[in-house]
Amino acid sequence: MAIVGGLDIHRRQITYDWIDTTTGETRRGQLSPATRLELRSWLAQFDGPQVDFALEATTGWRFVAEELARAGIAAHLAEPADTRALRGPKRRAKTDRTDAHHLRELLRAGTLPESWMPPAHVADARTRVRLRRALVGERTGWYQRIHAILFHHGLPERSQLLTTEGRAWLARAELPAVARQAVDLALRMIDHLEVELDRLDGELARIARAQPGCQALMGRYGIGWLTAVTIWAEFGDVRRFANSRQAVRFTGLDITIAESDGKRARGHLARQGSPVLRWALHEAAMCAARPSSPDHPYYIQVNQRLGGKRAALSVARKLAREASATRPWSPPSSQPPPEPVAIVRAWAPGSLMWCGWLPDAPVATRRVITHCSSWTASIERAAAPATCGNPITHHVAGPRSEHRDKAGRPRAAIPTSRPSLAQ
Repeated sequence: MAIVGGLDIHRRQITYDWIDTTTGETRRGQLSPATRLELRSWLAQFDGPQVDFALEATTGWRFVAEELARAGIAAHLAEPADTRALRGPKRRAKTDRTDAHHLRELLRAGTLPESWMPPAHVADARTRVRLRRALVGERTGWYQRIHAILFHHGLPERSQLLTTEGRAWLARAELPAVARQAVDLALRMIDHLEVELDRLDGELARIARAQPGCQALMGRYGIGWLTAVTIWAEFGDVRRFANSRQAVRFTGLDITIAESDGKRARGHLARQGSPVLRWALHEAAMCAARPSSPDHPYYIQVNQRLGGKRAALSVARKLAREASATRPWSPPSSQPPPEPVAIVRAWAPGSLMWCGWLPDAPVATRRVITHCSSWTASIERAAAPATCGNPITHHVAGPRSEHRDKAGRPRAAIPTSRPSLAQ
């Protein structure tokens, strides 16, 4: 018996539509409520040797995929935009039942646009980096609210309000009772968010130290522990990219093209990828403005022609191409992966590195590099300090100095707490 089906996931219910390709029997219906236990009891009826279900990569896909795997059913994660495009340009009725039927037919025909399904530890890292980004946005919002209150009551503009001197100045500022209450509340919310951010930064720093992929990324100028773990988590398995252009397209930093009959409209950023990944690449690319950066000549060249913003985006795309070709991939388990005999460093699927293997040569080389014969040796190479001599040490920079930061202060290799807002 071979069963092929589609699942349309919503918060209150899950619509299913499956067919037995052997007997032609079809079933459709809804599961309500859309909970893990309800889905688990429904999946118990499928005990055949070959059962496949397709579902879109929308909110809620993770627990559905986990329950399908638990029941021994193959889960196929569909890319929502491409799946919607395959409906065609005609306006047809769109319901939950037709969505499930559409997924079933695409899977049955072998035309389902599948997305990569991250393993549990990569999905958890994505959740952490996205949560941190959201908390930083909330903290910035409360900080801007304080500035708005001060301006609304005619007080002079002042920066660094969260320092000791800034808080003392806020305490002495003459404000009405309601405004004072709002400022004090904003400061308390910022302090609470600082505590949560410190806890998240500690977890992300531990991931950066433990993952060989993050260690390899930190060997690149402009990429520090925070941006390294963000790029590592958001990129996922880079072996699924056939070339570096696909990696850039995945980030959403590619330029759209609209051309017809010799007429071509001005392109813009696609922004079809992860916003957190674009933020991390842009933060790392901004370090190219420093004269010590190896990308500084390229940045200056583009800056003179197109301006600083486009120069930073060009460097960000360059970093995405290099990261997709030099970053080791980490398997879902903690066991070492199989050790290939040799890997060719080139812009091809075979050139993408396996977990634990770090490059000895620049990205542009095309020679054969033999894989190290020991997993322990790979870990030692990952933990070895970088040799590029990068002096930048803040949270978006490259290899950190063991002695001094960019201001000349003593500092550890990886901070145990999040950098302050003033940095």
